[in-house]
Amino acid sequence: MTAYLRPAELEAALAALAARPHTIIAGGTDLYPAHAGRPLPGPLLDLTAIAELGGITESDDHWRLGAMTTWSELARAELPPCFEGLKQAAREVGGPQIQNVGTLGGNLCNASPAADGVPPLLTLEARVELASAAATTTLALEDFVLGNRRTALAADQIVSAIIVPKPPQPAAARFAKLGARRYMVISVASVAVLLLLEGGSVAGARLAVGACSEAPLRLPEAEAALAGAPCASGLGERLEAGHLAALAPIDDVRATAAYRRDGALVLLRRTLESCANGARV
Repeated sequence: MTAYLRPAELEAALAALAARPHTIIAGGTDLYPAHAGRPLPGPLLDLTAIAELGGITESDDHWRLGAMTTWSELARAELPPCFEGLKQAAREVGGPQIQNVGTLGGNLCNASPAADGVPPLLTLEARVELASAAATTTLALEDFVLGNRRTALAADQIVSAIIVPKPPQPAAARFAKLGARRYMVISVASVAVLLLLEGGSVAGARLAVGACSEAPLRLPEAEAALAGAPCASGLGERLEAGHLAALAPIDDVRATAAYRRDGALVLLRRTLESCANGARV
């Protein structure tokens, strides 16, 4: 992995974390509402002004998305079609005010089962770059988000970037979510689809579902069922309810577990059709 020079501000932040635990602010769009009417936990460490933690850069084999990149910045960025699912998710994270402040790194560290950014990043096979005063390492996203509000982040680490490897073939990608209304809503279910394309066929499929398990999940059995299929009408019908067996939805105030499971299947089928239609254009 490429070594990145650390500016003085980042070195100071990591030194502070090494000395004692801090609550990290990476946009604050989840932290502040969660403590409405109560003092914020301290000490606090606000990373949003460290410019080197933002921005999107391209290398020979990957893209590096700075952890402080906002959803608005991501949505406006010139990126290839494999990012379309992530850009669609970026446009559905709250409203414009939230998208202007909320960050990719904060979304991952908040680790909500319904986090809109996680399913498309799973289909991009993203890795999370973790920085401490001692070292910089990377971890696969599925190994970073461990469950509801749980991550593999150590007390002396910050998320410094998300690393997205370049897909081996041309790709098409889509994201969709189900909620009580169109915008500014927590997902009842969300799905991301990325199709690797070879001619008019699916060379490989990557499917992920959010809000239907303790953490968003890939669906390898469903992916295998789509490999080699033509990008033609009816691609979504290749999915069966049994392909979603790994999901573990719950009953809560937003939906029943059964509704979530059925909704995820319908969303996946529709999103696969949309993705295949885009691939054929």
